[in-house]
Amino acid sequence: MSILLAILAILLGGVMKGAIGAGVPVIAAPALTMLFNVQTAVAILVVPNLLSNVWQAWHFRNEAMPRRFLILFAGGGMLGVAVGTFLLAVLPQETLSLMVACAVLAYITLRLARPGWTLARDTANRLCGAAGIAGGFLQGATGISAPASITFLNAMKLPREAFIGTISIFFVSMTAMQIPALWSVGLLSLEMLAYGFGALGLVFLSMPLGNWLGKRASSKVFDMVMLVTLGAIALKILFEAIF
Repeated sequence: MSILLAILAILLGGVMKGAIGAGVPVIAAPALTMLFNVQTAVAILVVPNLLSNVWQAWHFRNEAMPRRFLILFAGGGMLGVAVGTFLLAVLPQETLSLMVACAVLAYITLRLARPGWTLARDTANRLCGAAGIAGGFLQGATGISAPASITFLNAMKLPREAFIGTISIFFVSMTAMQIPALWSVGLLSLEMLAYGFGALGLVFLSMPLGNWLGKRASSKVFDMVMLVTLGAIALKILFEAIF
């Protein structure tokens, strides 16, 4: 039953990834944490995170943010993920589960609290390095960078193509650092890599459907599905970690 639920979570993450440019770690990481543990979730998802974003980063490269922004944002992510991976290796499972649940709930709160708020471009240019570090740290420690990275880019109100290109380049850079970091602390094995390539197949299978839906359906529909799903998962993780 756990395997079936994990497959469904990864497929849903692939659909969201194809539709809005993010979704595999946002949906699948808390679901796999709920089913297994944080370390397993992070290790399994590094391969699909890296390779699914390589394609989107290349496809939308001309629509992404300017080079200086990308260097600071992605460079910050690489720095943050190295620190976060160290904590992933040393913190107790209960603490990591609480961090995952809190990160997800923070993301939901930020999305609901200020839906119409727009971050000025000049301000975003000054904060992109710090946002990248925060997103990388969360990605390394919990497998979910969304409360920092996706919320930051969403606040800029970027067009769909610019958002996908920018977040994909961020994920590629960050995950390229995360893989050797996980290997060095003993959390990434050949078995986890094999599971990761299996997950990648599921993501690639479902991304075209998400891309098709993303061009036809309102982004608000995907936001609502994602937020409701994440809320249920986060509450379950929180309940199990506390009780």
